[in-house]
Amino acid sequence: MNAPALHIAGAARIGAVPVFGPLSLKAEAGQWTCLLGPSGVGKTTLLRLITGVDEVTAFDGTIAASDGLALEGRIALMAQTDLLMPWLDVMDNTLLGARLRGESPDRARARDVLHRVGLSDHLHKRPHALSGGQRQRVALARTLMEDRAFVLLDEPFSALDARTRSQMQDLACELLRGRTVLMVTHDPAEAARLGDAILIMEPDGLTPVPPPPGPAPRPENDPDTLRAQADLLTRLRDSQT
Repeated sequence: MNAPALHIAGAARIGAVPVFGPLSLKAEAGQWTCLLGPSGVGKTTLLRLITGVDEVTAFDGTIAASDGLALEGRIALMAQTDLLMPWLDVMDNTLLGARLRGESPDRARARDVLHRVGLSDHLHKRPHALSGGQRQRVALARTLMEDRAFVLLDEPFSALDARTRSQMQDLACELLRGRTVLMVTHDPAEAARLGDAILIMEPDGLTPVPPPPGPAPRPENDPDTLRAQADLLTRLRDSQT
């Protein structure tokens, strides 16, 4: 899939209270754009506005794809919480999107994706029987199943242990190749490893930070990746002082 770029330009407010902006953000076509910044600056709100699910925040500006086509039906969102349906098992939670659209579920593909996220032995378990990390992997599998041009990820790997996090980052990069990905993360190491573009969001706008050289996912112990991680951490600490 060759996905178009995503453009967001404008400011958000709740009533008369500013939330963020004005800002201008371009998530380049087929690349991962990583968005960092202090808590409360509006990163998650930005993702919700792009998907159209925020009924509280007013946005004055434009959100559009570079090909001029509507965004509706072309966005997949993985939220901070897993949002699993407690009455559905792992398989049916993974296939929830197709079920809601009245489509025939692709169970073979779902089994493959669930195998790749390490959940083959848990297909018929309900969410209450899973750990937090397992639930997050179900949510990731559900997002990967949607096969959308634009993928919005809100701290998608935060509940995973370090080993599993690295594995799921590798898998997401593989399965989302060609998609336009906008990922919110609080982890400088994650941004340095995965970002084709890296942005720090602050109340008055966005600051671009050069990513390390080389394609993602970059090795965790690569010197350039480690230097970028340290630089991001310094910038984030400075932005909150």
